[in-house]
Amino acid sequence: MRKILFTLSLLICSHVLLGQQAIIRNSSVESMVREVSSDSLKSYIYALASFDSRHTLNTDSEKGMPAAQQYVLGKFNEFAKKSGGRMTAKIEEFITPGDGRRIPTDSKVANVVALLKGTDPNDPRIIVVSGHLDSRNKDVMDATGGAPGANDDGSGVAVVMELARVMASREFPATVLFVAFTGEEQGLKGATYLADQAKNESWKIEAVLNNDIVGNSNSSETLISNNTVMRVFSESIPLAEDERGAAIRRSTNSDNDSPSRQLARYIKEVGERYVDHMEVKLIYRSDRFLRGGDQTPFMRNGFTAVRMSEMNENFPHQHENVRLEDGIQYGDLPEFMDFEYLRKVAAVNIASAASLASAASKPQEVRIDVRGLTNFSKLHWKAPDNGKAKGYF
Repeated sequence: MRKILFTLSLLICSHVLLGQQAIIRNSSVESMVREVSSDSLKSYIYALASFDSRHTLNTDSEKGMPAAQQYVLGKFNEFAKKSGGRMTAKIEEFITPGDGRRIPTDSKVANVVALLKGTDPNDPRIIVVSGHLDSRNKDVMDATGGAPGANDDGSGVAVVMELARVMASREFPATVLFVAFTGEEQGLKGATYLADQAKNESWKIEAVLNNDIVGNSNSSETLISNNTVMRVFSESIPLAEDERGAAIRRSTNSDNDSPSRQLARYIKEVGERYVDHMEVKLIYRSDRFLRGGDQTPFMRNGFTAVRMSEMNENFPHQHENVRLEDGIQYGDLPEFMDFEYLRKVAAVNIASAASLASAASKPQEVRIDVRGLTNFSKLHWKAPDNGKAKGYF
C-alpha cells in the first residue's frame, strides 16, 4: 500500500512540475532589481518632505523649491561619479507663461534632469523615467504654506533617484533620461516643456515611465491594505492619432493595441517576471477619473508613455493641509508611506527601463497581409534599426 501511495505521489508531483513554467531572468537585470533599497528610498522621501514647500511658485532658496531642486541635483551628481563620465545632470530652467489660472504671471520654472548616455553611438533611443518634484496643499495657489508632498509626488521622484543611483554604473546601448519635473500641480508645465522640446528636436523617445503617487499601500474609506498590486495606466486611442492612423485602427479593430497599451503590457510581463509578490494591474485608460499626469504631454506629442501609480489611494494624505482634525491626521507625510511597497514599485521600474534600454529597437513597418480570408496570418516587418533581435512575441 505504501508503495502504491509513493508511486501516486511521484506521479502527482511530476504532473505539477511539468505544468510549471520556468521563470527566465537576465542576470544583469536581476542584479539591478536586488540593488534597489527601501532604505535609500526612505532617505530620499524624508529629505524631500523636510522642505517647507516644494510648490512650483515657491522661491525660498533655503527651505523651498529651489533648495529641493539643488538636493536632487546633488544626488544626481553624486551618482554620476560611478558612470565613467556617461551621466551628466543639470537644472534646466525655462519661463512658463502666465495662464490666468494656476500660473498668475510669467514665471521661472525648472526641471532637474540626469542623462545616462547610451554606449552605442548609432542608437538614438531614449528611455524616460520621471516623477514630479512639486507639491501642494489644499490651496493649489498657496506657494508658501506647508506641503511636504511625501507621496505626491516625493515617491515618484524617489523612484527616479533610485534608478539613477543603481543604473549609473551600468552600461546600456540606449540612453536613459531621469527627470524630476516641476509644475505638474500647476498644469503639467515641466512635462509640457520637455515633451515639446523632444518633439521639436526630433528626439527618439521609445518609452516614458511616469511615476506619480506610488508609495502608499493603504486606502482611505475602504480600508484596504495590500502592498502586492500596482497600477499602470495607458491610453486606448492615441491622443496624437491622425486620420490615417484612425483609418488603420478601425480597419484592424486595434482599439486596444495603442503603443502605450503595448508598453503597459511589456511592463507587466517584465515587472512580474523580476519582482516577487507584485502584480502589475493594467488600467485601460490614460489616467484616473478627472485626473491627469506628466505622461499626457508626451502622449499628445506622439510619444509612447504610461503612468505608474499605487493601487490603493489614501485621500486624507493627498492635497491636504497638515493638521489633526477629529482624531484624524491629515497631510502628505512620510509616516504614511510603505517603503517596502515603494521598493517593489521601483524594482518594476528598473526591470522595465533596463530591459528596454538593453533590448533591440522595435521592428519597423509591421503589417499584416489581409488580402484573403484564411486561418493563417502572414506578418511582414523590417528588422530593428538598432541591436539584434533574438525573437519576437
